[in-house]
Amino acid sequence: MGSYLGIFSILALCLLGYSANAEVFNAGGPPNSDITAAVLKAFTSACQAPAPSQVLIPKGDFKLGETVMTGPCKAPVEFTLQGNVKADGGSTQGKDRWVVFEKINGFKLNGGGTFDGEGNAAWKANNCHKTFECKKLPISVRFDFVDNADIRDITSLDAKNFHFNVISGKNMTFDNIKIIAPAESPNTDGIHLGRCEGVKILNTKIATGDDCISVGDGMKNLLIEKVVCGPGHGISVGSLGRYGWEQDVTDIKVMNCTLEGTDNGLRIKTWPSAACTTTAAGIHFENIILNNVSNPVLIDQEYCPWNQCNKNKPSTIKLVDISFRNIRGTSGNKDAVKLLCSKGHPCENVEIGDMNIEYKGADGPPTFECTNVTPKLVGTQNPKACVGPVVKVPGKE
Repeated sequence: MGSYLGIFSILALCLLGYSANAEVFNAGGPPNSDITAAVLKAFTSACQAPAPSQVLIPKGDFKLGETVMTGPCKAPVEFTLQGNVKADGGSTQGKDRWVVFEKINGFKLNGGGTFDGEGNAAWKANNCHKTFECKKLPISVRFDFVDNADIRDITSLDAKNFHFNVISGKNMTFDNIKIIAPAESPNTDGIHLGRCEGVKILNTKIATGDDCISVGDGMKNLLIEKVVCGPGHGISVGSLGRYGWEQDVTDIKVMNCTLEGTDNGLRIKTWPSAACTTTAAGIHFENIILNNVSNPVLIDQEYCPWNQCNKNKPSTIKLVDISFRNIRGTSGNKDAVKLLCSKGHPCENVEIGDMNIEYKGADGPPTFECTNVTPKLVGTQNPKACVGPVVKVPGKE
């Protein structure tokens, strides 16, 4: 095992440690000019270079149209955004992408710059916060089939749709990312992931109008740590089960995060009358601070927005090995904890560790509700937990 890890570490360093001697392809232009052609030209040159190379957008404000950068590349590529690139300010309905990185192995995105999606006009044209008829709008930055990647020190501002969409990647790290959009901006998930393995989201601040982070099907080995979320809809696993081709979700860890004023907190959501039978297992939330968070802890296996499903048919998504440990702070409503599991597949091995969620509203003290689950209780719980076996922590009364 030691030899294997050593080889893997050397490979990762070779793929990602290539800034010092990289050839630089400049993709700038006059202030406020359209640099779409320059970026595509620079990326093509970098991708075809036989040695590690760098695409550089220097400081300044620039316009950028739809830009799709496709590998495979001959050597690792670093994309350094120091300036601010702005999308078309119109609603641009009918398009689903703005900036795309795809099929690249060995990739860096950094530089301290900003992707400005100019979303205000698009939000006004989109009413998917009121109906499921969401209009097709561009995702700001997509990573499709990108492996061995390091994305850091980047801001996404006012995305028309999702800020970042990450699909089918391996060994990716997001560090010190800033995501900003108004609380009322519809369908602006901060980071959406699906069918990836070995992703880390670290030291990141997300303020947006939908889920700060949403975890789709097929995710394996995801770490979310030191993320500050709010406003937004919290950190969600799911929704799962809407489509027949979905895959299992395994090994999701959310640790040392803070949620501030979000509409939901820590959430797992699956569809009733699901189109598939899959398992979501090994999902752990630990050391979470809540500040006026509505629905702070929620398992919802009756997730059915706009009544698009048959709630009389229980969810066929199995939830196994779930834990909430050391969750503390304040709730924005009395529904502090709701574990609403499927009557067709009751949740298995759910652990509630030390928990202290306070609520001072006029409608009464916070509540803890369980359906089709008997959680294992460890330590102390406030509010008082639903009935289940209690496990005493050594050294505590």
